[in-house]
Amino acid sequence: MVNGINLALQFLDSFAFIVLAAAGLAIIFGIMGVINLAHGEFILIGAYTATLAVTQLGLPLVVAMLVGGLVTGLFGILTERVIISGAWPNYISQQTLGRDIIEPLYDRLADSMVATFGLSLILTQGARIRFGNSIDQIATPFGAISYGAFSYSTYRIVLAGVSIGLLLATYYLFTRTDFGMRARATIQDKETAQAMGVNTDRMYMLTFGFGSALAGLTGALFAPVITMQPTLGDQFLVEAFVAVVVGGPSVVLGTALSGGVLGAILATFSNLYGTFIGRIALLVAALIALRFLPDGITGFIEQLRKRRQESD
Repeated sequence: MVNGINLALQFLDSFAFIVLAAAGLAIIFGIMGVINLAHGEFILIGAYTATLAVTQLGLPLVVAMLVGGLVTGLFGILTERVIISGAWPNYISQQTLGRDIIEPLYDRLADSMVATFGLSLILTQGARIRFGNSIDQIATPFGAISYGAFSYSTYRIVLAGVSIGLLLATYYLFTRTDFGMRARATIQDKETAQAMGVNTDRMYMLTFGFGSALAGLTGALFAPVITMQPTLGDQFLVEAFVAVVVGGPSVVLGTALSGGVLGAILATFSNLYGTFIGRIALLVAALIALRFLPDGITGFIEQLRKRRQESD
């Protein structure tokens, strides 16, 4: 028999997990057209950085989480400059050979998959070599709430609120600030943006860094509730890609809607039949959505809006 409170708490947990896992990828993949198979390892960097900042440096947990996001953002900028755009290797080759040696990976989906997959292998094995198969865990804050014969981690409920706040902050950044306007102009029409005086290379770099920072912050936020091992990013990758694809082209609205729909499916089936069946139900739902909604949920909403305008 389904316990309503258990189901509601499970939904909040699933919603937070899917939204936070997809937040950074929605920008890097959904906006910039780069399939980042190292997304899970970016989450790993944030989780390890936050954990080590607490256990080795003694920083407060909130500060350590922000440091995790910042370090991952800087690593994302380094990745963009060296691998994705090739700006720094090309600058050196121009000085020595007189020509570029790397073609940017933007909108080259297959090539970006290969490059970032190699990066993910390097990061995973590098973490294993440097830190071993696990590191010390951070204690989960806030304790637990009790209801009847059950109890539930308060921190996991807090994560649901954090995920909504993060989406609202991202929406504000990309729709209400000068940075967001320049970033969207660069991604939609690079040549026109350049003609208007926008430094498009810098916008690509900063946007990629922001998406990476969100991934790192996700890892830092989940550091107290997941096992610290080099392969921890794997458990986020599937949900992240599924949420971005099902959500469609609108990053914030699509991530929120897909998080709600997929979170409800995952919570219901996990509550009734266990976590394994819940993840299978999630993948089946994603396949059905891709079959009938090839442009995702927000693409379907946009089609309905255009049809209504045409009929009026």
